[in-house]
Amino acid sequence: MKRFLTSIFLILSAAAVAFSQNGWKLVWSDEFDREGAPDASKWGYERGFVRNHEQQWYTPENARVVDGCLVLTARPADFPCPSYDPSKGNWRNRRERVEWTSASVITKDTYSFRYGRLEVRARIPVVKGAWPAIWLLGTEYPWPGNGEIDVLEYYQAGGVPSVLANACWSGADEENPIWDDSCTPLSRLSGGDPGWGQRFHVWRMDWDERFIRIYLDESLLNEIDLSKTINGKGGSPGVNPFHHKMYILLNLALDTRVKEYDLRDFPMKYEIDYVRVWERN
Repeated sequence: MKRFLTSIFLILSAAAVAFSQNGWKLVWSDEFDREGAPDASKWGYERGFVRNHEQQWYTPENARVVDGCLVLTARPADFPCPSYDPSKGNWRNRRERVEWTSASVITKDTYSFRYGRLEVRARIPVVKGAWPAIWLLGTEYPWPGNGEIDVLEYYQAGGVPSVLANACWSGADEENPIWDDSCTPLSRLSGGDPGWGQRFHVWRMDWDERFIRIYLDESLLNEIDLSKTINGKGGSPGVNPFHHKMYILLNLALDTRVKEYDLRDFPMKYEIDYVRVWERN
């Protein structure tokens, strides 16, 4: 184990030196080299039914570090919903039973940053119904006025397996946020390679005062011009949320556009090899 950890340290040191030569320095990372629950000093959890009327109940038990990767697992379930309360009108309280569980880890209370490079190496499930994501939310305002950056979303867009890279901020009213989005069919990115989903890939966001650029394996997916991302009256008007700190979220949701999931695709696993944040020297 000591030799293994020494090797990891040397590899990371070499990477840090390489990026330093290119004007970057490593300021925060998780290499997921400690088995068990994710490092509590870096990650917290979302719990229960959270957003978008999604089917999965988020629970910390579905996030584990195994063999050097953070593994977020979605699986079938069947137990009484802890938040069930028919007297309340919220969709989270109207479900009597939990039929699916998954995991979402966040740095909301542990780490946030403004500008820099975010790099995540991951292997995503590309089966029907999978909705893995790497994204960021602002810390200072309610959504959408806090801003949202989707470095990765994968799901079936119009029935076509697709990779998305987006940014969102508030528009004229609360019901109509503004999106700068990019949706690329997976077949175009994979070149038709059926083994694409069995391999790890690197998602990267470069964020400065002028632009957010999102890449997959060095290919540019989207470029967001921050001179155009001023909040409208729908929330925090006049604020540019992308000039403020944001925190990281990694989650595996079940796609709400899919009405029936194939049990043969479960347990569904989303594996993250590392998360790194760099700043310019």
